[in-house]
Amino acid sequence: MKEWTEIPDIKLFSDGGAEPNPGKGGFGVILSYKGKGKEFFQGYELTTNNRMELMGVIFGLERLKTKSNVQVFTDSKYVIDGITKGWAEKWKKNGWKRKKNNPAINSDLWNRLLNAIAEHNVEFNWVKGHSGHLENECCDALANKGINSNELIEDVGYKPKGIDNDQSLPTNKTFSKQSKVKIENVGDECRKCGEQVIKKIPKKKKTKSNQTYYFEYYLYCPSCKTMYMTEDGKREIIDRNKLFK
Repeated sequence: MKEWTEIPDIKLFSDGGAEPNPGKGGFGVILSYKGKGKEFFQGYELTTNNRMELMGVIFGLERLKTKSNVQVFTDSKYVIDGITKGWAEKWKKNGWKRKKNNPAINSDLWNRLLNAIAEHNVEFNWVKGHSGHLENECCDALANKGINSNELIEDVGYKPKGIDNDQSLPTNKTFSKQSKVKIENVGDECRKCGEQVIKKIPKKKKTKSNQTYYFEYYLYCPSCKTMYMTEDGKREIIDRNKLFK
């Protein structure tokens, strides 16, 4: 007699980030089945916000041992749009190239996510970050645990800007000589796509007790979304308790 196996309904909550960006990173994940949840987190030595958002969802899906109906909850529009709008599938069909023959950023993780999704029935749901959503807030706290962990690991697929790999450098010859040029000023040409960078001021965040500096502003490419942290934008945090003897 044929046995019918019920496909489990799983909820996957995820969040990730890097401080600064790029910098130390981490993700937090909650897998929930029939009201019971299990928490996970991991920290990385050097990575980006977007890679950690992707990695959180990937990690959660890869933890599942059997085909499942999965509801993914994340505050990352980057992750959700990349899948639901078909961008990742399109980049894959194009040999992981975007418009104008530029390489798709984070192609290693997008490919891994597509493979993980193929094993399950997955639906993506966006939640607003830092708005009191219980599981999202918990995942944010788990991601911070990862960032502050003493057991940070290497994000093998991430290469800092200026390293010759399929994620960092453009394939067109027009800007290939820009790969090692330091981006320091508004109007400099982005090393990835050649677009002129602009100045961006990040949202104010509470500084941590052991934090010694922050970035007042960074340079940003409006075309490929690459961020460049500069020494001119770096500000030291003065410990007022050490100003006087």
